[in-house]
Parts: sequence; C-alpha cells; structure tokens
Amino acid sequence: MQRSCHTDSVIALNYTRYLADESATLAFGAEIASTLHAGLTIYLYGNLGTGKTTLTRGILHGLGYEHVVKSPTYNLVEIYKISRLYFYHFDFYRFNNPIEWEEAGFRDYFNTNSICLVEWPEKAGKLLPAADLKVNFSMIETGRKIDIHAGSEVGKRCLMQWQNPIPT
Repeated sequence: MQRSCHTDSVIALNYTRYLADESATLAFGAEIASTLHAGLTIYLYGNLGTGKTTLTRGILHGLGYEHVVKSPTYNLVEIYKISRLYFYHFDFYRFNNPIEWEEAGFRDYFNTNSICLVEWPEKAGKLLPAADLKVNFSMIETGRKIDIHAGSEVGKRCLMQWQNPIPT
C-alpha cells in the first residue's frame, strides 16, 4: 500500500540532517532525488566548501544523470537534461549586484518544467522566485549539518516524504 504525500497530521516545516563526509552528502542527495519533481526551486546556503555542489551531484546521480557534474561557479549555470526534466544548477557566488541575475536572462529557467537549484541565492537579492526548499549547510567538528526549511506547500510535502519514505 502506498501512502500519499497528503496527511491529516502536522507537516514538518524543517528537517535537519548530519552528514559525516562527502559520501554521506552524495548518498543523501541520491536519497532525496526521488521526491523532487519539475517546478521546484531550491536554494542552497553555506560557506565555500560546505557541500552544496556535492549535494547537487548526489541529487543529479539519484535522478539518473551518469556524467560528470561540474560546479557552475564560472558559467553561472549548468544545464542537465534528464528524460523530460530540465535541471538547472546555478551558482551566483560571482555576482556583485542582484541586477546581474536579471541581465543574464535566467528568469525563464524558473518554470513548471524544470528544477532550479541555486547556490548563493542571496547574491541575486529579491529578484529570484521564492524557494520551495531552503537548505543551509554548516560545518561542525565531525562533518556537516544541513537544515532544510520548506518555503511552500510543495516543499512541505518533500520534507514529509524524506521523513516518512513511501515503502517500495
């Protein structure tokens, strides 16, 4: 019997996970990939080297992408076509002014046919569409901690699925 994402119970707005190392981060990305779908916007926050691109690599591999996943730091965006899904991986670290996002023409990438994952969203200011999920990375003595906050009903359903996976 499969459970629906919709329940009468209280849906969590936050989710915290400890990730010991790179392999744990990749595994978590692959784990959550099955709950992601077109139309999602995900923001990744954290200092350099905290695992944002590593999590993205795990998500992409979990979605079935079998090639090298590069950091989009210099290109600003890496585009992945997986079946009928477009996955856009943005990195705005090099932005000096939020208006650069508008001038780059990225607005059209955020649509119902794609997943947009954004590193350094704060560099684009309030010009970006609202996030369904906000993922905060922080280094701790023995690894990384990620705190995920749902910014929409769709984000809440994703968090619920991560906490209570549907049995296969």
